[in-house]
Amino acid sequence: MTLHVTKGHGTRNDFVLLDDADGAVDLTPALVRALADRRSGVGGDGVIRLVRSAAADDAAAALAEDPGAAWFMDYRNADGSVAEMCGNGVRVVAAFAERLGVWDGSGELVLATRAGVRRVRRLPSHEVPAEDGAPWYEVEMGAWDLPGGPAAVDDGGDAQVSVAGLEVARPALSVDVGNPHTVVALADLGSLAQADLTRAPLVAPAPPHGTNVELVVPLGEGPDGAGRLRMRVHERGVGETESCGTGACAAAVAVRTWAGAHAPETWWVEVPGGTVRVRVVGGRVLLAGPAELTFEADVAGPVATR
Repeated sequence: MTLHVTKGHGTRNDFVLLDDADGAVDLTPALVRALADRRSGVGGDGVIRLVRSAAADDAAAALAEDPGAAWFMDYRNADGSVAEMCGNGVRVVAAFAERLGVWDGSGELVLATRAGVRRVRRLPSHEVPAEDGAPWYEVEMGAWDLPGGPAAVDDGGDAQVSVAGLEVARPALSVDVGNPHTVVALADLGSLAQADLTRAPLVAPAPPHGTNVELVVPLGEGPDGAGRLRMRVHERGVGETESCGTGACAAAVAVRTWAGAHAPETWWVEVPGGTVRVRVVGGRVLLAGPAELTFEADVAGPVATR
């Protein structure tokens, strides 16, 4: 068995991409782990398979939401577990769809995911930061929610998070943007650097399906009136990654919630892998950032047959 794969990343959140239009590949957890392994495989934070929605059982709910969602983003974490979706991954899939010729980059790409429909547009050059030579894509990420409700807003949080390297447990706010997040505000960049994310943070109460944990430091507003923050993230099933798109959205929602009614709508989120833009428009959130495809390869032998 030989698999043709493409490697891509969005702000260094990297993925192994499979063109499997007819759903012919048996994407087992073992195969995902083998492909994502950084020593014996291709290496990545996850594996994404692009499949026609009609050939993917998990696309049924998204197709009912919008029959125009012809393609399904089948996202798996590096440990082989199935995930709802991935914000950086959606942008990389959009670039992949352009490469494959199933989308011409104009209008909207309508993708089915396990978290529902995601709409993507390629940003015109005047909306892309001048220093970034890669194409940028904006994803309509859907509705956001605070599972703790008004009580969590009043209290400033609904969880406690213990992070290795930080002396005491910190209050945190749960945010759902299609997948679960727990956001912790830190006082300064020194504390952010001090945190040890080689070990998973302990969240109490423990979410039933796990959670991504974001550590954030608000940096105020820039000259453009947009908010700024810096973030590190520990992703469930992966570990610390250089970027997390849904995590950036959750971080912006949390900091905006803490800031109050007059907080900015637009946020620039700095992550180790670069910078993304988050817009919180009413009850919905939009994520924009770069996406790059770096190489293609044929994978054979033990990796491809796991």
